[in-house]
Amino acid sequence: MSLDKILAISGKPGLYKLITQTRGGFVAESLIDNKRLSVSIRQNVSILSEIAIYTLTEEIPLKQVFLNISKKESGAQTSVKSKDSKDKLEEYFFDILPDYDEDRVYASDIKKVIQWYNLLQQQNMLELLKDEDEEKVATDEEE
Repeated sequence: MSLDKILAISGKPGLYKLITQTRGGFVAESLIDNKRLSVSIRQNVSILSEIAIYTLTEEIPLKQVFLNISKKESGAQTSVKSKDSKDKLEEYFFDILPDYDEDRVYASDIKKVIQWYNLLQQQNMLELLKDEDEEKVATDEEE
């Protein structure tokens, strides 16, 4: 499974796995408690593969940010908690993404990234990011 099947649903905590589409939306399963819910197409839903973080020069895909965190933490949970102070979160994020745009990336965004990373790490889904990356490199080399 890739980040194409992982969703963030506005107003709902955590992340969700896309199960199937329905006429009026889709069915998603929580990564926290495995409960399924029906999501209307009217709800604000973000697919993780389409989220990017602003830097001073470009937008960096969320997947790359997760890989940077994973590299820093050696695949373990983050050393900071999402409830830590704004200054501590920003300092940590500067280690991960030194040129992130402080004016457009808020502390609340950093909290979400850390929460999402920790959730994916708990679910052993970080390996999927690495596998995806290796597949892309192999495909690029073949071309």
